[in-house]
Amino acid sequence: MAATIETLGRLGYGHTSFAKIAERAGLSSTRLISYHFAGKDELMAAVVGHVHEKLGRFMHERVSAQPDARSRLRAYIGGLVAFNAAHRDEMEALMTIFLSHPGEAGSYGPEEEIRTLSHLELILREGQERGEFRAFDPFVMAATIQRSLDGLPFLLRSRPGLDLELTARELETMFDLATRAEP
Repeated sequence: MAATIETLGRLGYGHTSFAKIAERAGLSSTRLISYHFAGKDELMAAVVGHVHEKLGRFMHERVSAQPDARSRLRAYIGGLVAFNAAHRDEMEALMTIFLSHPGEAGSYGPEEEIRTLSHLELILREGQERGEFRAFDPFVMAATIQRSLDGLPFLLRSRPGLDLELTARELETMFDLATRAEP
């Protein structure tokens, strides 16, 4: 899996092949890869699943430990930035697949979008119900927060030295100010 992720990140989707992956992994042939995956579509779906599982565990640990909605929102934003920082190759591979993969197996569609935003919407709704957040449309706010985070792999392409700790703090502050209940 690591060789596939590295190959996608370095060469892009179009130039990623079983042969290039085998070469990067130090394998003498593509047989081991083709034994496990029927084709590129199946392999790309496995990469997406692998990264999503890893990201899901990482985010769950950070967000679920927080005592209130405001803290969970900060943990969500900071956690996703931290994951991007620690797993640049995986996030680059994911972005490459979503932007370039023509098959259904690795695509990002409406179901994935609903799942992604539902976590944030839940945090935002709970915060509103408990008086931690002001009145706003939770869907619009969730989409705005998520899009700012989804852009990180793009930013890292053009600014590889971007200070992600500063980025996390700025995003956390921006959305804290945007959501907090009036004093």
